[in-house]
Amino acid sequence: MIRALALALLLPLAAAAEPMRMAVTTSFQNSGLADILLPAIAEETGIEVQLVVVGTGQALRLGAAGDVDAVLVHARAAEAAFVAEGHAPHRREIMYNDFVIVGPEDDPAAIAGADSAAAALTRIAEAESPFVSRGDDSGTHKAELSLWQAADIVPDGDWYRPVGAGMGAALNTAVGMGAYVLSDRASWLNFGNRDGMAIAYQGDPAMFNQYAYLPISADKHTDLRADLAARLEEWLVSESAEMLIDSYRVQGERLFTFNAER
Repeated sequence: MIRALALALLLPLAAAAEPMRMAVTTSFQNSGLADILLPAIAEETGIEVQLVVVGTGQALRLGAAGDVDAVLVHARAAEAAFVAEGHAPHRREIMYNDFVIVGPEDDPAAIAGADSAAAALTRIAEAESPFVSRGDDSGTHKAELSLWQAADIVPDGDWYRPVGAGMGAALNTAVGMGAYVLSDRASWLNFGNRDGMAIAYQGDPAMFNQYAYLPISADKHTDLRADLAARLEEWLVSESAEMLIDSYRVQGERLFTFNAER
């Protein structure tokens, strides 16, 4: 009886997880991968990762303010600047997928035959077909703007609709309008409201989408859980993480490819 009571008292202590906060992108959350990774992280490391789901720009601002212990984002130039400014000691590439242009199944701007993403956007602009932009300083928004720049186009006019919202909201708006929209592949594959919409353009290397982990600098914010951020980074580049990331499927299609260096 006494032994059983002692075990009952010890079990909650042994099972207690240490919390840390990580800012992640809405596209990562929408993919469903977090539901696979977080329980494994808790079981194998004892860390309870509390996600703050925002766009990449906001995630980096939260990191710079010391409001999170780490960020997982997908905007390489912004990440490099973040490290250069001393907000993170380094960036660690973890996994990648790609962007796609989703649009009406009848493809009114005929972008399916374009020879590049820039050419596809040029056709959309010339046809003034409705295009929904996230317009929220996210990694996806930054990628979209770089593609417009490559096309030498400044999108403007009634056909171009920034929504200032996450990936799910942008996709829902595009479906409602019958508009084109740039999406990461994972969010699109995990999206349920596809009425009359399909991937209209894909495959340009310029649409590569790398995700990276950045622990926030403990030199700037002494109250961070830098120990947990370092332990989480070790797990994210482990064989366990590789197996879970590479084996994650939606509708039979792989959503991410692990590419971390050990």
